[in-house]
Order: sequence, then structure tokens, then C-alpha cells
Amino acid sequence: MRHTANKFLVPFRLQVPIRILSNWLIKGISKATLPVKKQLIMSKFTKKKAFIGVDISKDTLDFSILLDSDPQSFEDKQVPNSFSGFSKIEKWLSSKPFALNECLFCMEHTGTYGLLLFAWLSQLEVDYVVEPALRIKRSMGMARGKNDRVDARRIADYAYTNRTKLKPFVMPSSLLLQIKQLLTYRDQLTRMSTSLKNSLKNHREYEQVIGSTSITESITGQIDDIQTKKEDIDRQIKELIQSDKELNKNYNLVKSVKGIGLMIAAYMLVTTHNFTSFENGRKYACYSGIAPFEHTSGSSIRGQTRVSHLANKRIKTLLSNGANSACKWDPDLRAYYKRKTGEGKDHNLVINSISCKLVNRVFAVIKRQTPYVTMYAQNF
Repeated sequence: MRHTANKFLVPFRLQVPIRILSNWLIKGISKATLPVKKQLIMSKFTKKKAFIGVDISKDTLDFSILLDSDPQSFEDKQVPNSFSGFSKIEKWLSSKPFALNECLFCMEHTGTYGLLLFAWLSQLEVDYVVEPALRIKRSMGMARGKNDRVDARRIADYAYTNRTKLKPFVMPSSLLLQIKQLLTYRDQLTRMSTSLKNSLKNHREYEQVIGSTSITESITGQIDDIQTKKEDIDRQIKELIQSDKELNKNYNLVKSVKGIGLMIAAYMLVTTHNFTSFENGRKYACYSGIAPFEHTSGSSIRGQTRVSHLANKRIKTLLSNGANSACKWDPDLRAYYKRKTGEGKDHNLVINSISCKLVNRVFAVIKRQTPYVTMYAQNF
């Protein structure tokens, strides 16, 4: 049997570095199966000419430039963490052989210290990514010593190495930032109130011996004042949500799920950027620390499946409270709780499972854009 040459045979050319291609093959992912939006982001970042790492502190910002054409050398500059510092950086970058839209800024999430920088970069319409500090630290391998300049270089190298995996950061709207600030202040008031209530018990013991009630009356008045402030914050949060049409619509959809109240709904709107930063409930469950993970290796390690501590503990606590409430008011979840505890399951384990169900219900109503409807069993 004669074999004819294939006239259409062409040389095979890799579109991506061999290391990245091998990672995709190991994970069972091909570039053809990736969503179009992700492919565009990946190709966008691979075309960047400069990768700028930023180490953020309270008073200063350390910048380090790593060029795509020379990834072994860095150029550093330190400026104040203020508008005057931003002007110096803009002037410094204007003298470089690349434009601002050809740069990718990368920085660690440092809370409020980076808010001003995020707003400035968003105003310039520059691409930037904000990564968890632990993720950058673990990507370094064995590292010895640190200072602000070295940290900026390491962040720039991280951005260059992982440029195909990074996702651009989108600054939350001013409305969501206001709600987040109110939620933070409310949590501070709650901790203050708890501390005062605990001290009140001890002072009442003194009151029985010395007969003076001035201290207990003062503490009681402070607790009442804090409660009044918390009620006022709740009112402000509702007004802010109602002032935005899309935010109010999603808020009402979330609250249609039994077990979800004002605090959980507001926290979910803030942490998901009005349900735009998480694709599905499974990823949000992982972020909230309620998704179980297996811990096994070979034939020797058979660890217990458990949740991860790398999570947002505040939203996890709120979801647990919502799950306890849902067990009381939702017939299906109440029956599920009784069945699982009857099988010998631990209370916290069942509550964690119900929290996952609540998250999935919330993301389902957001996806459908219809309120949650309870399905009652019928006897035929």
C-alpha cells in the first residue's frame, strides 16, 4: 500500500511558551476551550511592554519597572503615597520608551492604603491587577530578606511571570465603597457593644457589694447609644441601596431567599461588586470558607475533608447565622437539618452545608433575575 505525502502538512508553531502550554495540558484545558473574554485578557497582557510592581505602604509607594525586552533588570523609584507622588510617577513614566497603555501595574491588596492609587490608575484608564499578598509570597519560592524596593521588584517579576493568568482589577463604584465603609463601622460598633456588655456583668457584681449604680448606668447608656447608631447605619445602607436601580434589584432578589437578611445581602453586594466579580456560587463558597476540600495523597495520607481557613471569616460568620435562621423558617432546610443530624452528622458540618445551599440559591436567583420561589411538596 503506497503512502502519499500530505501536501497540506505545515510546520507546527507554539502560540504560547512551552511551560504555560504544559500547565494547560496537565489541567485538561486547551486555549480553544477557554472563554473568549479570558482569551482576550490573556492576549492583552502578553502584549504589554512594561510590568510595574508597586509596594504600597502608609506613607510611600515603591515602583519597580521590568521590561518585556529585558526581564533581568529593574528600574526603581520611591514617591509619597499622595497626589504629589502620583504626579512624579506620571512624569517619570512619560520619559520611558513606552506608553501608559503598554504598562501593567501589579500590587498587593493592602486595604485602605491603596485606595487612592487605585482611583488614580482607574482615572488614567491604565490596566492594573491587585493580588493577595499570600499568593505573591508563595510564588517566590525560597526568599531571604525583604525591604520595600525588593518587594516591588518581586511583585513586578510576579506580574511578568504570571501575565497569562492575571485578571484586571475593577475599582468598585463609589456607592459600594460607601456601603462597605458603613458595614466596617457597624462591625466596630458591634465589637464595642459586646465588650461593654461583658464588662457590665462584672460591674453588677461590684454593685451588689458597694451599692453604687453610677458605673452600670453609664455602661447601659453607652450600649443604648451604640444600638441607636447601628439602627441609623442600617437605615443609611438601605437608602444607599435603594438609590441605585441595579443594586436595589439584586438586593431584593437576594433577600427573597429565606435566611438572607440586610447584613448578608449588603455584604454579598459589596464582596461580589454587585455580582460581577464571581462567576458562580461555588467560587463564592470557596471565598467565604464554606467549601470543603479533600486532603489526601497516595496511600499514606487520608486526611479529613474540611474547609480552608484562607477565607473571608466575616461573611462566613454571617452565612452561618443565616443558615441557622433558614433552618427555622425554611421547611426544606429544616427537614434537611433534622435528617442529617439524625444520621449522626455534626451540627456545624450541617450548618456549613446549608450555608453552601444558601449561596447557590442566591446566585441562582441573580442569574435568573427572578425571586426565589419555595416549592411545596404535594401528595397525589
